[in-house]
Amino acid sequence: MFWLVCYDIVDDRKRTKVEKILKGLGVRVQKSVFECPDLDERRLLKLMDDVERHIDQTEDSIRYYPICKACLDKVEWTGQGEKPMSGKCGYF
Repeated sequence: MFWLVCYDIVDDRKRTKVEKILKGLGVRVQKSVFECPDLDERRLLKLMDDVERHIDQTEDSIRYYPICKACLDKVEWTGQGEKPMSGKCGYF
C-alpha cells in the first residue's frame, strides 16, 4: 500500500530523528510530507512504533494516509515535483 505521511513536530531534534526514519522509507515531497510506497502492515506498524518513540504526544502530530492504486493514479499537482513515486524503498 502507498502511504502519505505528514507531521508537525515542535522540537528540532525530534523532527530530525523522524525525518531520518522516513527518508529510509520514501521521498520527501514537502517539508513535512513523505510519500512511502509499498508499506505492508508489518512495515507500517514498525514505522509507527519507531516514530511514536520520538514524538511528544502532547504537542506533536503524525498522520498516516493510505492511498489506493486507483486514487494514486488520479493525483494532480501544480508547480515543482513529479508524479507520486511507485518504486520500492527499503528500511526494515
